[in-house]
Parts: sequence; structure tokens; C-alpha cells
Amino acid sequence: MVETAAALRTVARNVRAARTRAGLSLEELSRRSQVSKGALVALEKAQGNPNLATLVRLADTLGISVSALMQGPPQGRVRIVAADAVAPLWTGERGGEARLMLTTSGPAPVEVWRWRLEPGEEYPSHPHQAGVVETVSVTSGRMVLIVDGVEHTVEAGHTATFDGDAPHTYRGSGTETCSLIMTVHLPPGPAPAT
Repeated sequence: MVETAAALRTVARNVRAARTRAGLSLEELSRRSQVSKGALVALEKAQGNPNLATLVRLADTLGISVSALMQGPPQGRVRIVAADAVAPLWTGERGGEARLMLTTSGPAPVEVWRWRLEPGEEYPSHPHQAGVVETVSVTSGRMVLIVDGVEHTVEAGHTATFDGDAPHTYRGSGTETCSLIMTVHLPPGPAPAT
């Protein structure tokens, strides 16, 4: 519980700082991200429990990565992150999960995710901002990647990439657990509002 409270305080601080840097009011961030103003006020006060979809909408709108909303200050030149040290940001009905392992720094950051999908389990994602590119590499099992309504089977040992600004869904397929590594390539952040 203490870790959750600390994580929420970090998210609150980072959302407020990113909103201020972008020159956005709570009302404008609410309008652009389609997250209610009440939820934003609560989040900036380190209250509530934002889900992955809310964090993705805010990050996309602010032109930063999801992990930039969740990370504290940098800890050195090399970061090594163990999967069991990172709490899942999504947990599926059948036990699947998504963990945001880290995000690279720089003007066009890359998020690195570990996903596990059980057969028949799926995660529908809202379209991201223009310029976001996702890559999925299946390490075991099989998944169906649905982009803009078209299904693509991705087997173990295969990698797929697509523009993330279209509706997309990840679905576990076959009879065994699907494990995959996903990278989300983000475009450079927006210029501050004037």
C-alpha cells in the first residue's frame, strides 16, 4: 500500500509538471485527453486509481511516455529493471498482464513493455497520437494483432510493427500463453502552448 501511495504521488507530480510545461489548463487537458476534469483534479492531488487507458490518454495528449508519468528522477547512466520489480499496469480476466519495463530518454523516447496474454484474452487499445509506432515481438505462443479491424496472426519468433494511431487490439491465440515484448516509439513531444 505504501508503494502504491508513493507511485500515485509520483504520477500526480509528473502529470502536473507536464501539464504546466505544455501550458495547458486542467480544462484544456481534460478536453484534449477525454479524461474528466474531476479525475484530473483528483489525480493531481494523488487521489484515485488511474487505469492504463487513462494514463495512455494523458501521456499521448502531453506528448510524453506513460513511464515518464510514473518515473522518479533518473538514477544513473545504466538502468536495469527486473520484471518482478515492476507492477502490472493491466491485468486481464484470465491472468494476462502488461508491465511497462522502462522508457528510453531523449526527444523521441521508446517504451519497452512485457506482455502475457492467455488464450482468448484481449486488450483493446485506443488510437495513440499521430507518429506513434508500435512493434510486437512474440517470444512464445501466438497472438492475433487487430489493427483498424484487420486481423494478423503473429507466431513465436515473429515481429510485427504498425502505426499506433489506429484502433488496435492484442489477443492471445492458440492453446498456450503468449509472451511478447512490445516497444512503443513515441514522436518528439509537442511545443509548449502559447
